[in-house]
Amino acid sequence: MQDIKQFIETNRQRFLDELFGLIRIPSISSEEKHKPDMVKAADYWAQLLLKAGADKVELMPTTGNPIVYGEKIINPGLPVVLVYGHYDVMPVDPVDLWNSQPFEPEIRDGKIFARGADDDKGQSFIHAKAFEYLAQNNTLPCNVKFMIEGEEEIGSAALAAWCVEKKEMLSADVILVSDTMMVGPDTPSITCGLRGIAYLEVEVTGASRDLHSGIFGGAVANPINILAQMIASLHDAKGRVTVKGFYDDVTALSEAGRAELNKAPFDLNKYRQSLDINELCGEDGYTTLERTGIRPTLDVCGIWGGYTGEGAKTVIPSKAYAKISMRLVANQDHEKIARLFTEHFLSIAPDCVKVKVTNLHGGQAYVSPTDSTAFRAAAKALETVFGKRPIPVYSGGSIPIIATFERVLGIKSILMGFGLDSDAIHSPNENFPLSSLFNGIETVVHFYENFARMMKG
Repeated sequence: MQDIKQFIETNRQRFLDELFGLIRIPSISSEEKHKPDMVKAADYWAQLLLKAGADKVELMPTTGNPIVYGEKIINPGLPVVLVYGHYDVMPVDPVDLWNSQPFEPEIRDGKIFARGADDDKGQSFIHAKAFEYLAQNNTLPCNVKFMIEGEEEIGSAALAAWCVEKKEMLSADVILVSDTMMVGPDTPSITCGLRGIAYLEVEVTGASRDLHSGIFGGAVANPINILAQMIASLHDAKGRVTVKGFYDDVTALSEAGRAELNKAPFDLNKYRQSLDINELCGEDGYTTLERTGIRPTLDVCGIWGGYTGEGAKTVIPSKAYAKISMRLVANQDHEKIARLFTEHFLSIAPDCVKVKVTNLHGGQAYVSPTDSTAFRAAAKALETVFGKRPIPVYSGGSIPIIATFERVLGIKSILMGFGLDSDAIHSPNENFPLSSLFNGIETVVHFYENFARMMKG
């Protein structure tokens, strides 16, 4: 029997061919025109799992995109690992900033460049291949279930209800997820905290139609001007969010916890240089690692209105819009924060405009214990492959469904991701190092072996 390193080397090109086939499917969940691609991507995943050795694979309908469920139960008395991933991806705009076609993967400088290369097609593919190695060599030490969805990038709206319906089928000892990042290519880490999210859209309306800026300018409110003023007021001079009650439920990390968090390798100058910025900014009194991991934030993700085409068009627009993302920490409830924001934003609107706030989606923050059997199994697996103990980190990102899993299924998740900050997820030129892909496969194999052994006691 080949060991895992030999297995990866022998099948290296096949793995890439299979992954590239998945990546080539433009499964953008936020765009209606890609509905057929969602089904195509789900079916591709089903075929991957069947070929890898799953005994049962189904495309299960939901109120949204289908969920791929697969399983291999070798012994009902053994532990169960439930693998979660998603096959949907973010939109690719602005396309002109890509150096290659977003859905035609290319390998350059040891990295796969394409939308979904990391998030989450590349990372979830790791689990299919680790499972394949163990299943086909008859060395799978525990039972495995797969749950691959198609709506993570739009809030996993259908998955929560589906989990309630399928709770018994999804019973497991742990949920294993690779949709997060490592501190660095040679510094493994396990994400033990995720921020939650509240995502809203605001609409500011002035006159009933676009107006001539010369004839009406100075007499009628300009919704873009008003919206800009309202947005500017959402932070004070110290970088704190001004929404009343925003910080009421924030649980502050202890001084010891903050000190431990800041032990993670971090070079401020390299961080600035990688982003091509002169200075960092944020909430006073906190380090960059704290600002991006354990503190809540409010950011404008998009703003538009009026004429933005070529040349000039002198109008005062009737409407202006913005999309607002608030990243939340433990104990903050996304529904409460959305309500507080809505009340605040309406209260600061002048009488010369009308304001509408729409809550698009949200999810709770999540904290994973570092003393669980699964965490220890993951830590040992990472140390085996990378030669270093992994660092527990708090991620600034959100995977809203993770907290839902705990609430609905009663199962904790282990967030063992292999992405890097430089992978440009959600951005043009998203990429995933080949080393991350292949090291990830090896690590997951060791996780299964460690977890099954440790569960036996």
